[in-house]
Amino acid sequence: MINDHQERYVPVDHQPRRQDRRRNTAIIAAHMRMTVFSTPILTPLLRLISIVLLKLIGWKVRGKELEIQRCVLIGAPHTSNWDFPIMILGVLKLRLEVFWMGKHTLFPFPVGWLMKWLGGIPIDRNSPHNVVNEIVRQCRDNEELIVLIPPEGTRSKVVHWKTGFYHIAHMAEVPILLGYIDAANKEAGIADFFSPTGNLQEDMQQIRGFYADKKGLNVENS
Repeated sequence: MINDHQERYVPVDHQPRRQDRRRNTAIIAAHMRMTVFSTPILTPLLRLISIVLLKLIGWKVRGKELEIQRCVLIGAPHTSNWDFPIMILGVLKLRLEVFWMGKHTLFPFPVGWLMKWLGGIPIDRNSPHNVVNEIVRQCRDNEELIVLIPPEGTRSKVVHWKTGFYHIAHMAEVPILLGYIDAANKEAGIADFFSPTGNLQEDMQQIRGFYADKKGLNVENS
């Protein structure tokens, strides 16, 4: 059973204070820029390297290139720090341009610029509401934008998923793309799109059902 009280977001139509909105617009816009997934010359080279590395470590990446890259992408189970490099390799191979949300402590000086170039958007979990609303706005305004959000929010074992990804997708009226990692089969990739209906409980049950047989790298946390 999902605890909806875990996260509550201010409806996107409820405008934050003007200075807050300008600050948040600047935060998001600053990260909607060239990344590892969109750098001319370098990205194609890194894609080739990713394909070779995946073969060397024996991992398969499933999924087709997306014709329209406009969705909220979730990735689970998230149980290890090694999920991140596998995600980078997989996204490069699938030719996706992804921005991912992470806690702001992942972006310290002097490596913050690198994390942002890898597609990161720092989120202060003490005041996420306005940033979430701004991401919704960006999803509505951009014809192509993929935002990756780990629904578990931590590498530790969790019973209840955070519901932020669902609210963002529902408010922005974009589908949820189910990304996964399955260490038991050394496989990662993207599967189906899920269109949120607004019924949080039923939709979350269906989404969680897809991941029921997926095992993370750290099995005890899956």
